[in-house]
Amino acid sequence: MSAAGIELTRWTIRLALAAVAGRWAIALWLPDQGRRHERLARGLWTLGCLLLWAHVACAFEFHHHWSQLEAVASTAGRTRDTIGIEWGGGIFFNYAMMLVWTADVAWWWLRPGSYRERSRRLALALHGFLAFMIVNAAVVFESGAIRWFAIGGAILLAAGWLHTSHPRSDDGRQK
Repeated sequence: MSAAGIELTRWTIRLALAAVAGRWAIALWLPDQGRRHERLARGLWTLGCLLLWAHVACAFEFHHHWSQLEAVASTAGRTRDTIGIEWGGGIFFNYAMMLVWTADVAWWWLRPGSYRERSRRLALALHGFLAFMIVNAAVVFESGAIRWFAIGGAILLAAGWLHTSHPRSDDGRQK
C-alpha cells in the first residue's frame, strides 16, 4: 500500500464528511433562506456523495486490490477488533448507503420541486440512515482526532436539530 493511496483514501472520506456536515448545517440553521442556500446545500450534498464514491474506489484500489472477498474480510476484521464480532456484512450497508445517497442527489437535481415537497418522514428516514452510517464509520470504527471531531460534529448537529424541531412562540421561547 502506498502512503499516497492511504492518504487519498482518508482525505476523500474526510472531505465527504465535511460536505455532509455543511449540507446539514445549512438545513438546520438556514432553512428556507432562498434558492442561494438551497443551491449551496445541493452542491455540498452532491460533492459529499461523489467523494464517498471516490473514497470507495480508493479503498478498493489501494487497500483491497479490487477484491470483494478481501473487502469483506477486512470489514469483518475491523468489526471484530471494534465490537468483538467477526462479521463482514456491514460492507453491504455501505453499498446501500451509496445507492440511497446517489438516488437522493439525483432526485434533488432532476425534480427539485418534488424533492422540496417530499414527506418529512421520508427525509428523516433517509438522513437518519445516513447519520447512523456516518456515526458508525467515524465514531465507532475510527480513533483519535477523527473520532473526536465526529463526536463534536454529531453533538452540534443533534443540538441544531433539537433547537429547530421545537416550535417557538413569538418571543422566542419554546412552546
